[in-house]
Amino acid sequence: MKSLSLTSRISLLFAVAASLVLLLTGPILTQAVEAHFEELDRYELSGKLELIRNLFNHASGQKQLDRLPQQLDDALVGHPGLAVVVADATGNIWFATSGANFPRTLLQRCISQPQECRAGALQQWQQDGVGYRGMAVSITSGNGMPYAVAVAQDTEHHEHFMGKFKTVLAVAIALAALTTAALGWVVTRWGLSPLRQIADRVAGISAERLAERLPMAGLPAELRPLATAFNAMLARLDDSFRRLSEFSSNIAHELRTPISNLMTQTQVALSGARDKDEYKEILYSSLEEYERMAQMVGDMLYLAQAENGLLVPGQEQVDLASETRDLFDYFEAWAEENAVALALSGAASVVGDRLMLRRALSNLLSNAIRHTPRGGAVQVSMSRNADTVILAIDNPGPAVPAEHLHKLFDRFHRVDSSRHRNGDGTGLGLAICKSIVEAHGGTISVTSDDQRTRFEICLPA
Repeated sequence: MKSLSLTSRISLLFAVAASLVLLLTGPILTQAVEAHFEELDRYELSGKLELIRNLFNHASGQKQLDRLPQQLDDALVGHPGLAVVVADATGNIWFATSGANFPRTLLQRCISQPQECRAGALQQWQQDGVGYRGMAVSITSGNGMPYAVAVAQDTEHHEHFMGKFKTVLAVAIALAALTTAALGWVVTRWGLSPLRQIADRVAGISAERLAERLPMAGLPAELRPLATAFNAMLARLDDSFRRLSEFSSNIAHELRTPISNLMTQTQVALSGARDKDEYKEILYSSLEEYERMAQMVGDMLYLAQAENGLLVPGQEQVDLASETRDLFDYFEAWAEENAVALALSGAASVVGDRLMLRRALSNLLSNAIRHTPRGGAVQVSMSRNADTVILAIDNPGPAVPAEHLHKLFDRFHRVDSSRHRNGDGTGLGLAICKSIVEAHGGTISVTSDDQRTRFEICLPA
């Protein structure tokens, strides 16, 4: 079955199902036909018994009784296979047709207990390889003499018909199974044509044609969930490929600047003789570019670990308010230089990795300070409900355009010059924040309007 096509499997199952139904129907039909023949024999035998009873009822004298054998012979003309035997009250055979070899027990009860043998019961037996059905009753002649009468019909013609019937039925079942399999193959192939159309459409989709979608119109109800799921998968792949392409472009762009600077500085250093201090200055400048590239590579490796589930946070009690105050001290000089105030309200603690959470807070604070206009204040607030700790970082400034909000956590995403100053950071800070928060089982979101931009982290309490 594993190597068979779906069409062949369904056709085979159709054939098996049809065969089972027909095999179950065959015995029922056979039994019905046999019951019909039995009913015909019962009717025939009952009619003959009634005829014989009527003849005996009208035989009131000896002369009439003497004429009865001839009358019985005349009445049985044209009934081949029908046998009749009549016995008197002493058990002596009074009349019998040729071949009337009845079982003795068929007449015995009617002779010994005539009052209880008024209605004959159909009986069956085999004799000399021939099957018989017979009935026996007790009757009274016109002069009041009791007699036992038995009639029998051989069933050879019935058995011959049933043999042919069973043969024809077996052939019909086999042909019906084959016909059902053939029709099942045709119907299944026709019914699966939408699936083949989907397969042909899918076969034409490549990395360059991920924008294509499977048509939903005209699809059977059973295939619509499949097409919907496949279209959703294509949308995810298209988005992932687009992000990967943008990411590759961003990496090339981010690395090109420091590499160009290093090449320029090296060319300048080699263009003429310089004193020791000038070489030192060039080396220090080169070192800054190396440090920036090293930080970028480190951040990218960190994000790669996060995407592959390799970030396993530690489990310790982390006082978020204490970590925030320490970061305030760290950023104090930079904030004063930009005339930005830092404020903290509330307190909360969570179980997690202190260094990872500190890195996420540091990235958010540096981002907020960088984009806060002079004279503004960065507000950090903390609160807790039954099962969640909420940490929010607000900074004033122009609104982030709505079309960029959901992309802020993408790698190297830039909004515009008002939200990014050349040379600040690697463009991976918010992406790292998101990976750290999600590694702790939390979520991070951003909202922005004309008054402020707010980053909100929700962590399990």
